[in-house]
Amino acid sequence: MKQLTQELKAGKMELIDVPCPTIGDNEVLVKNLYSAISPGTESKTVIDARKGYIAKARSRQKEFNAVLKMAKSEGLLKTYNTVMNKLEAPAPLGYSCVGEIIEIGSQVKGFSLGDIVACGGGGAVHAEIVSVSKNLCVKVPDNVLPKYAAFTTIGSIAIQGIRQADLKVGENCVVIGLGLVGQITCQLLDASGVIPIGIDLDSHLAELAKKNGAIYSFVRNTEGLENTILDITRGYGADAVIVTAATKSLDPVELAGKISRKKGRVIIVGAVPTGFSRENYYKKELDLRMSCSYGPGRYDDNYENKGYDYPIGYVRFTENRNMQTFVDLLSNSKIKMSNIITHEFAFENAEKAYKMILERQEFFCGILLSYSNVVEKAKKITIRENIIPISTVKAGFIGAGSFAQNALLPRLQGKCSLIGVASIIGTEAKYVAGKYGFSYYSSDAGDIIKDDTINSVFIVTRHNTHAKFIIEALKAGKNVYVEKPLAMNMTELEEVKDAYEKSNGISLMLGFNRRFSPFTKKIMTYLNKDQIKAINIRVNAGILPPDHWVHDPMVGGGRIIGEVCHFIDLAMYIASSPITDIVAYSKPNITQDTVSISLLFANGSIANISYFSNGNKLCPKERIEVFCDGAIFIIDDFITLTEYTNRKKTTKSKQDKGHSEELKEYLKFLKEGGEPPISFDEIYLSSKATLLVLESIKQKRAISL
Repeated sequence: MKQLTQELKAGKMELIDVPCPTIGDNEVLVKNLYSAISPGTESKTVIDARKGYIAKARSRQKEFNAVLKMAKSEGLLKTYNTVMNKLEAPAPLGYSCVGEIIEIGSQVKGFSLGDIVACGGGGAVHAEIVSVSKNLCVKVPDNVLPKYAAFTTIGSIAIQGIRQADLKVGENCVVIGLGLVGQITCQLLDASGVIPIGIDLDSHLAELAKKNGAIYSFVRNTEGLENTILDITRGYGADAVIVTAATKSLDPVELAGKISRKKGRVIIVGAVPTGFSRENYYKKELDLRMSCSYGPGRYDDNYENKGYDYPIGYVRFTENRNMQTFVDLLSNSKIKMSNIITHEFAFENAEKAYKMILERQEFFCGILLSYSNVVEKAKKITIRENIIPISTVKAGFIGAGSFAQNALLPRLQGKCSLIGVASIIGTEAKYVAGKYGFSYYSSDAGDIIKDDTINSVFIVTRHNTHAKFIIEALKAGKNVYVEKPLAMNMTELEEVKDAYEKSNGISLMLGFNRRFSPFTKKIMTYLNKDQIKAINIRVNAGILPPDHWVHDPMVGGGRIIGEVCHFIDLAMYIASSPITDIVAYSKPNITQDTVSISLLFANGSIANISYFSNGNKLCPKERIEVFCDGAIFIIDDFITLTEYTNRKKTTKSKQDKGHSEELKEYLKFLKEGGEPPISFDEIYLSSKATLLVLESIKQKRAISL
């Protein structure tokens, strides 16, 4: 199937072949009939992508500052490679479409195959087939033309702005910005018994707004505009002003303050700055409100991706119910999209549509892409066939995100045969396959597991899928490398253990890279197994937003499962002895990411792990201290090693957390056999200990293994 994408590095736009999406339990698969282009939002995305690096940095200050911080902490080369992976990867465009349901997830109710549905959100892209959450699609009645329903998501943005304005029948509302959202807003206001007044810089848009219910529509530079609006509103000023413009100018929000009545409402829908003068907003006691996209549920993972609804008694209008409202208005002929749609392009000519938007050589407003009925639904796309293997290790990747791209694949390329890569994000799979020389890419992990030419599977997906893929790959007779964690709970851990024990010698490797760091290895040359060590590991982890997927108990499992496991394994490796007892305490917060852990080992060694999220980023992230028989070894952020033995000695190097050596040893093991880099017993024990940390926190007591 084809999808429209844009490369962020130079703004190159093209239709690319991507795998047909694999749907989740709460999703539907939709064959697109039409998708709507949002000229304001999407043109900004395209324009930003075509800027030079300096202009990109100026327009994305937050991202640029993050790059600078990364360069300081992790070096220029790693930062450059990470940024290039982001800029070179094809990015999707679009967020509003309509099509026919061709597949339904197991937890989706109320839809049938063949239903025509309007779709929104990050999945509703310009592509022949899209996968959309059940809360982001609504049925389209038979009396509504699909091409009109393609604008449902954009219409929901307009509806949410009006809801935020809290308008009553008979009131008036000024709409500043008469692009696509503004035109729909004017029609909605008129249909609701509210008097719309339109303002725009473009006279063509002002004239179009008059056809769409805003008989009072003006060009911004109209002489005496403020007095004219005062006359229309009987000398009071506007009851509400909805700003749907997109501009860097302060004029829209300043004008809104001037033309509003006392106690009026100003609603920001478009992307405009809000650094307004205080006078009008203060003297009139204006209520300034932001309108969040399509409505309640937006940016809430539980609502948008997991399918949880908000009870109607508490949230009358959600994203989905706003979408339903728009479709109902279309069905009742309250909204006439025929007055707004100015252009329609065949999907294969999508680039012409964007060229028209960017060049602005003709008038446009609503723009549609139309799709052919003939669609290729393959989930696997072959790039190269009959490649001569460069290694006996024939690898397949499940997951192709930033860790795979930045930590694993650059170190594996040229050292093993890369056969297939699977990702639920089709554009990501294609990019990684092309860059690293895979034979094929897919949206279905099953293609990797079932491929007889693949003997080693690398699992680099979100945490909740690890155990499932490990078990399937082991049963298929594949060697398995999985990024931490091994499992999310004790049940999964025991299922993985059972699958491993039945696999007849198939290897299972967990990505505990820190034990392979050169500094860790150097410390271990001074120590022997029987020595009693005192180990202190301090991690200045930094805070992650509470809604980050790692904190999700069903997806990430929290930072203890996802990251603290590294340091439990490192402590056990340095102690050279199994963990026997654990006690842990956590700062009382919902994320449990500030935690103190004490470990006791069979040989009498002890360790303390302080994993804190409430520190300061100016402090280095990781510090490991090992005390043993009169010697002290201190690793600071894997950049310096200080040894206190016969004399003090400090060694500095570029940061190396052991990824390269870890993969080198694992590939050597796969090729030559012998002892695995980490035994399964160690992997199992450190994983079990990690899960028992959570139990210790919960029970507020020490736990024996």
